[in-house]
Parts: sequence; C-alpha cells; structure tokens
Amino acid sequence: MITLKNVVLRRGAKVLLDGASVTINPGEKVGLVGRNGAGKSSLFALFNGSLHEDGGEYFIPAQWRMGQVAQDMPETEQSATDFVVEGDTALLAAQQEVTDAEATDDYDRMAHAYTALHDAGAHDAAARAQALILGLGFKTSELDKPVNSFSGGWRMRLQLARALMCPSDLLLLDEPTNHLDLDALVWLEAWLKRYPGTMLVISHDREFLDAVTEVTVHIEGARLTRYGGNYSKFEDLRAEQMALQQTAFAKQQEKIAHLQKFIARFKAKASKAKQAQSRVKALDRMEKIGPLLAEAEFTFEFKEPANLPNPMLSMHDVSFGYPPPDGAPEGTPPTVIVRNVNRSVLAGQRIGILGANGQGKSTLVKTVARALAPLGGEMIEGKGLNIGYFAQQELDVLRPADNPLEHMIRLVKDLTATGKISGQATREQDLRSFLGMFNFSGDTVKQAVGSMSGGEKARLVLCMIVWQRPNLLLLDEPTNHLDLATREALSMALNEFEGTVMLVSHDRALLRAVCDEFWMVSRGGVEPFDGDLDDYQRYLLDEARRQRDEARESAREEAEARKSPARPAPAAIALTAPTTGSGLSAQEQRKRDAAQRTQLAEKARPLKRALEQTEARIAELTLAKADLEQRLCGPLPAAELADAGRQLKAASAELDTLEGEWLALSEQLEHTLSA
Repeated sequence: MITLKNVVLRRGAKVLLDGASVTINPGEKVGLVGRNGAGKSSLFALFNGSLHEDGGEYFIPAQWRMGQVAQDMPETEQSATDFVVEGDTALLAAQQEVTDAEATDDYDRMAHAYTALHDAGAHDAAARAQALILGLGFKTSELDKPVNSFSGGWRMRLQLARALMCPSDLLLLDEPTNHLDLDALVWLEAWLKRYPGTMLVISHDREFLDAVTEVTVHIEGARLTRYGGNYSKFEDLRAEQMALQQTAFAKQQEKIAHLQKFIARFKAKASKAKQAQSRVKALDRMEKIGPLLAEAEFTFEFKEPANLPNPMLSMHDVSFGYPPPDGAPEGTPPTVIVRNVNRSVLAGQRIGILGANGQGKSTLVKTVARALAPLGGEMIEGKGLNIGYFAQQELDVLRPADNPLEHMIRLVKDLTATGKISGQATREQDLRSFLGMFNFSGDTVKQAVGSMSGGEKARLVLCMIVWQRPNLLLLDEPTNHLDLATREALSMALNEFEGTVMLVSHDRALLRAVCDEFWMVSRGGVEPFDGDLDDYQRYLLDEARRQRDEARESAREEAEARKSPARPAPAAIALTAPTTGSGLSAQEQRKRDAAQRTQLAEKARPLKRALEQTEARIAELTLAKADLEQRLCGPLPAAELADAGRQLKAASAELDTLEGEWLALSEQLEHTLSA
C-alpha cells in the first residue's frame, strides 16, 4: 500500500503539504481532487520519484511497476503502432535480453530469454497496441502513420495509449480526458474499469470520476482528506462535514464567550478566583475548531444580447469540409466531410452536437463560426447575428506574447472598426474591471498569455466572448483545462444565457445541464438524435463493439487466407475437366460429380469437427492465458503467485501443442479437399 504520514512537501517557497497523512490500499481506484495550484500534480511527482518529501514519512512498495502519461510532446518518425508498443517496458527489457543473449554462446541464457520474450507478450504486442490506438479514436489507416504526422492533441492520445500499454501495478493519470472526444472517453472508462492495479486520477470531469473511482482524496489547506466513494459521494460527504464543522464552530464560540465572560467578571474576586482560574485552564486546553473557510467561488454571467434574430441561421443543402491544401496541384478537389445539410438554428435553442471522432463536429462548428467557408449550398444568417466562438484549441484565438489587457484592447479596436460595439464600456479601466470579474487582476493583467496555464487561457477566451455580448455561442470543447468550479460557473452562466448555444463537449455533466436537444453528425450527414446521453453512450459502445468484431473477422479471414491458399473447388475441376471419352451423358456426369463431392464431404467432416474443437480450445486457452498474465501483473500472495505461474506454464505448453495439431489438421483437410 501507499502511506503518507505527517508529510511536508514544498515547491520552492510554497508549502503544498504540511503534516498530510493518507493511506491508499492495493487495487483502489482513487480520484485526487482540489483547486488548481493545491498540489495535485506535485503529489504525483512525489509518487513517481521526481520530488521528495521535505518531512514526515512516505512509503510506496519498491516492487511496484508504475505507468504514467508522459507530458512531453513526442517527436519521432516511428509509426503509431511501434511508438505505443515501446510503452511495454517489460517487453522492451525482454527484447534487449534476447539481443544480449544472442551475442553470447550461452544457449541456456538464450532459451530463458526467448521464453521471457514469449511470456512478455511479444506475439501479440502489436495487436494489443493497435487495440489501444483504435479505442482512443484513431482510424485503421493511421496505425502505421508516423507520430510526427499527427497534431499535438493526437500525439498526446498516443502518449496515453503508451501509458496504458505499460504493465503496471500503479497507474497515475493526470487529466487523461483533456484531448479526448466523447467516444474515446467512453472507451477509456470501460478500459479503466477493468484495470486490476492501483490507480490515481486527477480530473475535472465529474462523470468520468464517478465512473472510474471508488475513493476520493481531497487536497485542501495543505492537508489530505480521504473520502470513501466517488466524486458525487465526496461532494455529499464534504457538504455534511462542512455543515457539522460550522455548527461545532458556532457552539464552541458560544462556550468560549461564556467562559471569557465568567473569567472577566470574577477573576478579581478572591472568593471566585479559583473557579476563574479553572476556566482559564479549560480555555487553554480546549482544542479550537477552525472557522469554515469556504473556497472562493468563481461566477460570471452573459450579458443580455442586443437582439435575437429568429432564425439565427438557416442551412440549405450545405456541404462542410476543407479546401485543397496550399501547394496542391490545380484541380485538386476539396475534402467534403458533411454534405447536404438542411437545418435551422432558432433563437433560444440549446443544441448538443454529438458524433464519433472524425465525423465532422468541429468542421461544422468552424463553418458556422465563419472560420471555414461552406463548400456548397446556402447558409443564411439572421440579421444582427453576433457569434461568440470558443475554439477547441485556445491558442487559435490568443497571442502568446500579449497579455490579457492587450487582448481586450485589440478586441475593442476590432469591434469598433467593424461597427459591432453594442453598448460596452471601452475605457482601459473598464476593461481592467471586466478582466477582474474573471480573476485577472493585479500582475496577471500584464502577464504574457504564453506563460499562463491552460485554465487561465480558457478563462481569458471566455472573458473575451462574454464581453462581446453574442447571441449565438459556438463552444467546441470549452471545458478542456477548466477546473470543476469554473465548469460549474460556465454551466450556470449558459443556463441563464438568453441566446442560442451550440455545444461540442466530452463533459457529459455540462451537456446534461445545458442542452435540451442533440444533433448527430454521422456518415456524412447531420440528423436529430432521438434520445439522451445514456442512449448515446450505449450507441457508442455498440458501435465500438461492431467495429472490433468487423476488424477481428477481417483479421481472421486474412490469417486463414495466408494459411490455406485458395484452390479451385473439386467440383469446379470436375465440371470443367475435358471429356474422357467414357461416353457418359451430361446428366450422368453431374451425378458422378455430385457423388464425388458427397464422398469428399464425408471424408472432410471429422477433420472439420476436430479442427473446430481445436480452434475452440485454443480460443479458450488464449483467454485463460491472458487472464493469468493480468493476474500476475498485480500483487498476489506467494502461494497464489506460484499457482498462477504453474497454470500459465501449463496453458502455454498446451497452446503450443494445440497449434501444432491445428496446423496438421489444416494440412490434412486441405489435402483431402484437393484430392
């Protein structure tokens, strides 16, 4: 288990933990929560050894293997599959041992090295890596593409896949959902629920935490408090605790006031001096209950739009996509992703845009936001339409070298030049005050955006959008990098907004709270989705299962085609053979051919049955072997560990035997059918 006892942890001069204690048991799935800057990532740094405690006692089992998502942007020409395979550190070590053993004449060492390589899963490593890559939203055609060909968000998905590929007893995940769409998020939840080791997750997605955690550790006031239950249970327990603390504090203050009043009244009287002194000692001994210092809340609101055109937007046979890239040969057609859309966006609508990764959700939003031109059809905007657009990547609209105040001043100039100012105060002091509503005050007003955290950048984009008084909000993954308090503030502000909202988000809590209808972008079109988010989640899981089954069937057919080269069927040979001069009529010849086919079928039937039984046993043993390997990756008592090892060895030996039998039966069946 992991234990912290009276731990002190500092980052520079800042004390992040002071006398913090907590225990995390093997196999627990823990959500680590707290305000930004409370020390969550620093606690992860303590766990992975990049930080050391400044005081107290800290223990983590030395034999535990650790998996963690690397935060650096990968730069490599390796294929996506090879890059993720390298996340399996046990496999890499086994491959290195094989290389080292082959450089010697030690045949025993070579034999052990080859066995270890097999046990490390070398035979199916690529398949395991590709299952992770596809689950996180990549296409089959991208499995062999170089890592450097992907954008930053997709490379971080590959880093996540690489961490999941690593055999581990402890898995540390810091904001794993930031770069994921809802379909990839649903897949990740299902994967993490099956993870057998100990897991710690930092996330600001409440539904994700509810789905994958069973314990919550809260960092507040440089202390760690453990709560049994997921995030929703933590909120309930914390609210009860806060209410009890406030009540206890109020009662204690009454008692202190009463004691102090008695002391002040009687300390000068000789007859009461002893009692007064007794009250003084009682007051000194009393363990003081601290007042409830609630975390500062962040709230904001959208100003009432200057006007509300209805409809806001009408689309007639509109096609969405991308123009030919710069430098493409003349005549290169544009890339159409969604076509023939006929929809209207009305005043006051709250539309959630759903769709699997790559189907065109962001393309649709970018086109409505005028960042892309429609490739066909007609898009009619209502008179006075004023769009507020939150891009998926905040830096699409921010300048890293400029500070928040400079962003606001530039915004004022741009809107003034286009005649879009609608009653906002534009003096510098007014802009400073407005920034202060979004927690940009003091020195942060002059801080370069490039040095800010993702959450601060997101708040600045929100600030700029709110200031413009839009009547149509286009929000593409607005919650990336926002903490739970800011997400809650955004949800409340959107519910009070009088205009129209079109929202793309993997934050299901936000979608549930804000949207009252959904559009599905799928198979090149846009249609209403009749159902709620639970129905959509089931649809995603069914779709993922269907794609896996198709991929598995395709792989099986390819494998069979490689093992059994296609031959013309015996019947076809007989029917097309030249006449032998036997004098048989066409009808008699067909009867003879049918009899031959029947005889072949009779001979082949027992071989097919034996082959099917062998295949079924191989599949059964493969599953059992995978289960045993997963058990051996976790902490087990010595007796169970030895028993599991023996079972794994027996399963591997039987698999080797059955694979030989399968090959022999296949060759025998092929020979029989071609006789």
